Amino acid sequence: MRSDQVKKGLDKAPSRSLLRASGITDEDMPKPFIGIANSWNDVVPGHVHLNALVEEVKKGIIEAGGVPFVFGVPAVCDGVAMGHSGMRYSLPSRETISDCVEIMDNAHMFDGWVGVTNCDKITPGMLMAAGRIDIPALMLTGGPMKAGEMDGNVMDLQNIFEALGSHAAGKMTEEEVIRVERCACPGEGSCSGLFTANTMACLTEVMGLSLVGCGTSLATSQKKKDIARATGRRIVELVNQHITPRSVVTQNSFVNAIKVDMAIGGSTNTALHLPAIASDFGLKVDLSLFDKVSREVPHLTSIRPSGPYHMEDVERAGGVPAVLKRLQGTLSNEMTLSGKRIHQIAEEATVNDGEIIRPLDRPFHREGGIAVLYGNLAPQGSVIKQAAVSAKMMKFTGRARVFDSEAQAMEAITTKQIVKGDVVVIRYEGPKGGPGMPEMLSPTSLISGMGLSDDVALITDGRFSGATRGPCIGHVSPEAFDKGPIAAVRDEDIIQIDIPARKLELQISKEEMEARLRAVKPVERPVSGILAKYRRLVRSAAEGAVCK
Repeated sequence: MRSDQVKKGLDKAPSRSLLRASGITDEDMPKPFIGIANSWNDVVPGHVHLNALVEEVKKGIIEAGGVPFVFGVPAVCDGVAMGHSGMRYSLPSRETISDCVEIMDNAHMFDGWVGVTNCDKITPGMLMAAGRIDIPALMLTGGPMKAGEMDGNVMDLQNIFEALGSHAAGKMTEEEVIRVERCACPGEGSCSGLFTANTMACLTEVMGLSLVGCGTSLATSQKKKDIARATGRRIVELVNQHITPRSVVTQNSFVNAIKVDMAIGGSTNTALHLPAIASDFGLKVDLSLFDKVSREVPHLTSIRPSGPYHMEDVERAGGVPAVLKRLQGTLSNEMTLSGKRIHQIAEEATVNDGEIIRPLDRPFHREGGIAVLYGNLAPQGSVIKQAAVSAKMMKFTGRARVFDSEAQAMEAITTKQIVKGDVVVIRYEGPKGGPGMPEMLSPTSLISGMGLSDDVALITDGRFSGATRGPCIGHVSPEAFDKGPIAAVRDEDIIQIDIPARKLELQISKEEMEARLRAVKPVERPVSGILAKYRRLVRSAAEGAVCK
């Protein structure tokens, strides 16, 4: 076993002595040593319950003949970090999380490990580590929270952000906003819509890196606890059978994940995370693959933010296995760490509600949830959640209103300087320019809450929350900091958006574009510490914002 390097032979007496000080007995020494990367904290609602799940994982490991070792990793709540400088730390935390897992697993020579995770960057960071280390590993995603309720209406975090827009437009009082605040997030779990956390939990299951049913089982459910215990038992089996993530995850596993992503209308952030995860698995996923799959796979669900349903509805309808059943004829029959192949999981599944998870011949939209737009404004690509865009805004031409930070744009939106026909351009918020590519739910939700989502578009080299809806185009690459074309946009320029044609064009000549770019002086935003390091190492959003 790998852990023999810290426990076998006379020369390992010092490390064995230290292990004994941690409670390891003679009976434990010959057993597999299993790390548990636990992202518990009492800040993030998606993580406050994870210690209870870790206890179930530990029970499963012990039952199967292993020895569990728990260690912590950081976790940022994007909702709490939103709208201030703290948001610049969220995406960089993904790399830190993967580094933390690599450090702990390799330094202590664990035979395998379980990632107990939830929320936006934590799950991707752990998946990156799974591919990079390639020792037996299994994920346990912590599950969604139940939807909130007010006056008989279900709601979630997105309602609060949009309520602020309604307040700015004079449509809601401060007291009404506070009522929404008190009702929208009722308890533990990742936010209840198909935002980034729940999207990544579903795709983790599709890639075969968590057990069947894990992706949508609710945080508060007995089912989640049962899966946690089964995860502990299964990781010991994987160690004994020498089955690692790279031995089951293939290029087709990622294609399957993107197909499900398109079918469920997942977060645009998957266009950052899946390429980064693939890179650590020694594979390549790029934006062109997302767009190719989007044209082939229809949108079969209508989950918040693109529709009325929440994750508890998807779970009731059959969860990820039911989606696989709908897509079975299009999916590659890859192996999963559960020991079952994709087609077997699909065949054993039941679709309990044909309206929540529709058949291929009756989709909500003919194309998948995400589209990738190119043009002279985004030569390397840009990303939009087309499933959350109204038919009216699938083609739009408007006047540019240019801002060199999110804060500047927020001030203009809240003071009603943005009007029908505008295209809000927020730049210098990319991976390097931010730095950290901050997520911007506040401006998009304000626009929606003010009733302008069918009349105003938003374009940025930053990124959006999975809760964003409307004609909001992010990940514009190259970014302004690298003198990408978005740096050349000026107020009153005409911008053309054509989602069906996958076009994002600034209506100026090539010569004018080149002249403007020659004159660009990137906005200086001095940083230190981890953000300075991140700026030096990070690549384009079109490459998943990986650090190299």
